[in-house]
Amino acid sequence: MKQQRYAVIVLFALIIASSLTSIGSYSSTSRQVYEDMDRALALALEEQQSDVINQDTIRTFNGHLQIAELRGKATLAVDTRGQKFKAYAHCSEATIFSLSDQRPATILGVLAGLWAMLMWFRRRQSLVGEPLTVTIANKNAFGGLTYEEDGRFYAADGSLVQLTPMQHQLMEMFFKSSSHSLSKTEICNALWPKKPDASETLYTLIRRLRPVIEQHSDLKIESDRSKAYRLKIRYI
Repeated sequence: MKQQRYAVIVLFALIIASSLTSIGSYSSTSRQVYEDMDRALALALEEQQSDVINQDTIRTFNGHLQIAELRGKATLAVDTRGQKFKAYAHCSEATIFSLSDQRPATILGVLAGLWAMLMWFRRRQSLVGEPLTVTIANKNAFGGLTYEEDGRFYAADGSLVQLTPMQHQLMEMFFKSSSHSLSKTEICNALWPKKPDASETLYTLIRRLRPVIEQHSDLKIESDRSKAYRLKIRYI
């Protein structure tokens, strides 16, 4: 369970890192592009000693651009607001993005995709044969919970799961059932055979057992209209 949480954290960290790296590269390139265009425009206007933009201005402007990829892509315009005309250079966001170094962001994005595929594959493996109990070296294991020969339940990290006698007896019944499901009548007859109506007692037992099981495994207890209960693997 903890491993799944760490895996999700790593996935989101890779996605965030990829996004921030992409944005950072774009912002840095954008500053360089506009600094280059402003410098080239200032030199071009200084050479022709006029704010009027013509073909010669454009040729001179392109000649002063240090970023070669901007030549032919940067545009010149005139701002008519105010009392004087003001020439300025502009470049599309797509051009700036194409000039920015997106390789680190792409690598992080690919790693995030591979990590997500690995998580999905491992999750798929853990769900194979879900309704059955896997028997390995005399250990009954299901959903990250193991029922040992000593009659105790252990979490995936090997720690003992502390259960009350009633909780332990109910979990034994779930593990001994091939489908990991029990009817309400089965449980009540086994745990409280002399009690005419143990519905409330069963409800309380299930309510207190659920958080314990979910804390130590990938399992949850599902209710079928309070007529039956089933141990089932939780999805991420």
